[in-house]
Amino acid sequence: MGLIEKINDFFKIKNETTTFTLQDESIYDFLGIVPDEMDVSGLNALQEATVYACFRILTESVGKLPLKIYKDSRKVSDHYLSPLIKMRPNPLMSAIDFLKVMEFQRLLTGNAFAYIEKDHNGRVTGLYPIKSDGFQLLVDDKKITKKNLWYIHPEKNIKIKSEDMIHIKAMSADGLVGLSPIEYLSGTIKNAKSGQDYITKFFTSGMQSKGIIHYTGDLNEDAEANFINKFEAMSNGLNNAHKVSLLPLGFQYESIKQKLTDAQFDETMNTTVRKISAAFGVKMHQLNELSRATHSNISEQQKEFYVLTLQPILISYEQEFSYKLLGRSDLTSYYLKFNVDAILRADIKTRFDAYHKSIQSGFKTPNEVRALEEDEPLPGGSRLYMNGNMIAIEDIGGGENN
Repeated sequence: MGLIEKINDFFKIKNETTTFTLQDESIYDFLGIVPDEMDVSGLNALQEATVYACFRILTESVGKLPLKIYKDSRKVSDHYLSPLIKMRPNPLMSAIDFLKVMEFQRLLTGNAFAYIEKDHNGRVTGLYPIKSDGFQLLVDDKKITKKNLWYIHPEKNIKIKSEDMIHIKAMSADGLVGLSPIEYLSGTIKNAKSGQDYITKFFTSGMQSKGIIHYTGDLNEDAEANFINKFEAMSNGLNNAHKVSLLPLGFQYESIKQKLTDAQFDETMNTTVRKISAAFGVKMHQLNELSRATHSNISEQQKEFYVLTLQPILISYEQEFSYKLLGRSDLTSYYLKFNVDAILRADIKTRFDAYHKSIQSGFKTPNEVRALEEDEPLPGGSRLYMNGNMIAIEDIGGGENN
C-alpha cells in the first residue's frame, strides 16, 4: 500500500418545594450522572453545546476565507498553486472543507497535519489532511549543519519528512507540538456537560407528578384506576380551570412543586459557558448570548474577534503554507495570505466614504478601489488623483516673498 493510500485509509472518520443545584451530589446519583467518570476526551467533547458551537464558529471562520498568492504585495492568479489552494487541494475535498478539517484537528488535538504530495519535479500536486492522533515527532540532531524533523506513526507505518508535511499548531510549550485545548479544558467541559445532562435527565428520569393524594386504607387496581380517571376528569382541562374540586371523605390532595434551577445554578452554568468561550476566543454574542449586547459593541467585538482570535491563527496558516508550498526561490518574492476583507468590511456608506477620501487624497487609484468591490477596471482609473485645492504649507500666502 502506497503512502497516499495509507493516508486516505487513516483519514476515514470512524406543597413541598424541591430545589436542585449543581452542588447536590445526591441528585446526580439519583439521575445517574457521575461527573468524575464523564468522558469528554476527543470527539466526546463536542457533545457539550458550547464546545460544539466554538468548533463550528472557528472552523467556518477559517474555512470561508480565500487564500491568495501574492508577489511583491500584488495578488497573482497565474501561479501553478492557485487552483490547488483556491478550489481543490485534493480530489476528495474542496478548499473550504480542507481548511475546516485542518482547523478542526487543530482545535481537537492541538495539531493539524496535511501531507504534501509532489511530482518528480518537486512541484506540489495535492494536500491531504491526516488525523493527528498517534503521530510522533522525531528530531534528528546528528547533523552538524541543521536539524531534521520527521513525523512518524508507528501503528500505520508512516514516516514523513518535515518538508512534506503541513503542521499547524495550537498553543505550544516548545514550538514543535501543540497542546490540546480539549485536554486542558476537560474539567470545565465536564462541569458544562454535567449541567446539560442534569437538565436532560431531570425531564426523562425525574418525578413529574402534579401531586399526591393521601388516603387511609387499600384500593384494588380497578378502584385506583376508577378514582384517578374521575379525579382527572373533574380537575384537568380548560373547562375545569378555577373550579372547586371535591374529594371523598378521608382523601387529601397535596400539590408537588419542583424547581428545576435556582440563581446559583444559572450563575454556575453561565460562568462555565463564558470560561469555555473565552478559552477558544469566541465572543458571547456569537453564541447567541445577547443580554449585554448592543449594535455598537457587537461591531467592536467582531473586530476584536478578528484581531485577538483569528489573526494569530491565520498567520500560523499563512507562514506554514508559504514556507512549505513555495519553493526556496519563490519565497523571496511570493507569499500566501488570507483575504480578510469579508470580516473587516464595514457597511456600504462607511466603505464608500473611505473610498472617496482615499482617492481624493492620492492614497489609492480608482481601479484599486474598484478591485476591492470586485468591479472591472476602467481606462484612466490606474492614475493617482489629488484635490487641486491642496497646496504645500510653505506656499500659503504667496511664499517667502510676501
